[in-house]
Amino acid sequence: MTVRILAALLLALLAPRTGSAQTPLLAPVQVNELCARLGSLMEAGGVAISDLQRAAAPVIENTRQNCIQLRARPGRSEATYALLTNLRSYLALADSVPKPFPFPEAAQKQLAELRDDATRLDTHFRALLENRERQLLTPDPANLERYAEGNRKLGNPSSAKPRVIFFGDSITDFWRLNEYFPDSDYVNRGISGQTSGQLLQRLKADVIDLHPQAVVILIGTNDLARGVPVAAIESNNQMLADVAAANKIKVIVASLLPVSDHHKDMDPAYERTSQRPPASILAINERLKMFASQRGYGYLDYFSAAVDSGGQFKEDLSDDGLHPNGKGYRVMAPLVAAAIDKALAPVSPAQQQQQQQKKRTPLSIFGK
Repeated sequence: MTVRILAALLLALLAPRTGSAQTPLLAPVQVNELCARLGSLMEAGGVAISDLQRAAAPVIENTRQNCIQLRARPGRSEATYALLTNLRSYLALADSVPKPFPFPEAAQKQLAELRDDATRLDTHFRALLENRERQLLTPDPANLERYAEGNRKLGNPSSAKPRVIFFGDSITDFWRLNEYFPDSDYVNRGISGQTSGQLLQRLKADVIDLHPQAVVILIGTNDLARGVPVAAIESNNQMLADVAAANKIKVIVASLLPVSDHHKDMDPAYERTSQRPPASILAINERLKMFASQRGYGYLDYFSAAVDSGGQFKEDLSDDGLHPNGKGYRVMAPLVAAAIDKALAPVSPAQQQQQQQKKRTPLSIFGK
């Protein structure tokens, strides 16, 4: 009994002492709030300590830039580490410069809060690194397990109802297809947060092995947010489409949806255009449309129906500037239905010959 008590005491002593130990990883909105508070406290420090205002000016500006980077690309460990380094530099300067006597109590509390924030930010940074390491070491980086059981239970498609796979990220994942397309064999295989590279890893298990007649591919917005080049996004989309077509699946390539900053006042994380520049979205869509035409694939233009006069996602079609809301999906539904009908329509011999001339697809590497 004594040994157990001593062991418990030892564990308590070794345990992290921060108040956020249970949930060290901050959400993007919490990071944005922390950044705003850091800026206010640093600026206030110069009022009480005149020498600090001049000495810390470059550090304060660097901190501001770090916060802009994190608002544009949440969860970036490099920008988080730079922010932490600048905060520590500010505190070191605050400790080194002469202070007035008596030192105002309010200023003491401000510095104490900054030190607490440094501890909180350090814990968050360590959690980011641990989370990144877990992602790198995961045995299932593309989350194939997500639909493994559903795929086993799905069975073969019926001749009466054409099976169509909706393949993509959260915009697909959040779409309750059964509500918009009742009595159809439309299968949702979207996974929130995924990139085009992850879809390539899932293509066999979540599309080809399900033997659909058609696939609707909508992917690329998360690639943009993670800094993947436009050319790489186009290349991955081409590979997805070509391999599906080589397995005798009709291909519908969907345009990326626009994004907007209309809702950033509700949440700073809803400022979307910095992560996903509208010009880049236009460039990707132009490339997708071009290669779909060259290959004879269907091209589904969601973008034109969802964009406003300012080039952003129509305010009433999205509640966060990225994902369609119910009204947004109601706009998209007839567009994809028409694209599916067109893709599955009987093809005349002349059209078939023309399509064969267009296509330069690889051999079927995932045989049925």
